[in-house]
Amino acid sequence: MEHPQLHIHHPEANHTHTAILLHGRGSDGPEFAEELFSSTTSREKNLTACLPGWRWVFPTAGDRWSTTFQEEMCTWFDAYSLGDIQEKQELQADGIKESATYILDILENEIALLGGKHTHVYIGGISQGMATTIWTFLGAVATGRIQGPLGGVLGFCGWFPYAQQLGDLVQKSDLSDGVGSPQMQRLLSGFFFDTLFHKAPQPSQPPDTSVMSTPVFLSHGTDDDWVSVELGRQASRVLRKALLHVEWNEFTGAEGDGHWIKEPEGFDQILQFLERPPQKS
Repeated sequence: MEHPQLHIHHPEANHTHTAILLHGRGSDGPEFAEELFSSTTSREKNLTACLPGWRWVFPTAGDRWSTTFQEEMCTWFDAYSLGDIQEKQELQADGIKESATYILDILENEIALLGGKHTHVYIGGISQGMATTIWTFLGAVATGRIQGPLGGVLGFCGWFPYAQQLGDLVQKSDLSDGVGSPQMQRLLSGFFFDTLFHKAPQPSQPPDTSVMSTPVFLSHGTDDDWVSVELGRQASRVLRKALLHVEWNEFTGAEGDGHWIKEPEGFDQILQFLERPPQKS
């Protein structure tokens, strides 16, 4: 699939970190960047002013047929229903596979730009962008393309496609080593390849188990009219069964019918997460 050119906000000082952030369904990279940077923290500065050494990368999804709306839309994958995310969920797999592979390519490039400092690169997204971010991270866990923990994974007002299937798989599995273990990594790897490729794992190189220590930040409005907070809570619960560091935050009263990040409190939380020292590999 053809993707529009990346929208990049270049660092205002020496480049030290990169954040790759994914828009929601029907939006695009430039629009998401404009909305994100028009919001401020309690320091009365936006994220770029608070983090002058950061490079901000906003990919745009390709146009894809929406079964729900019966038209081409700028969307990461075809999601039939957010009322019941399991309804016709087989429609999601091809788009998730294609989009996660595309974002993994960008992730590798950004790590290379920083001289291999994987802990200085973050991925995140809002709404369907959060859903795609989670699956991109599963791809990093499964394929061995990322050798070490990322700086972090961020998700806002979104959900986790196939969350129930992964939760059931973890529940049924005999994982003596538990959360964040090599056993769990093998389970996530199998789940990634089975769900998206319908075949056994074929990693490009042996996965690095330290990627499992990547911290995850999730937040969601309890009054979100577009994506129920229950879907965000489900994502948090399932990821906490698998990963070592998953942070969950709720808020109320954000703009956009609750389907946005609360200002300034939510942006303060994001900034605190981004300013933490990186996990050691």
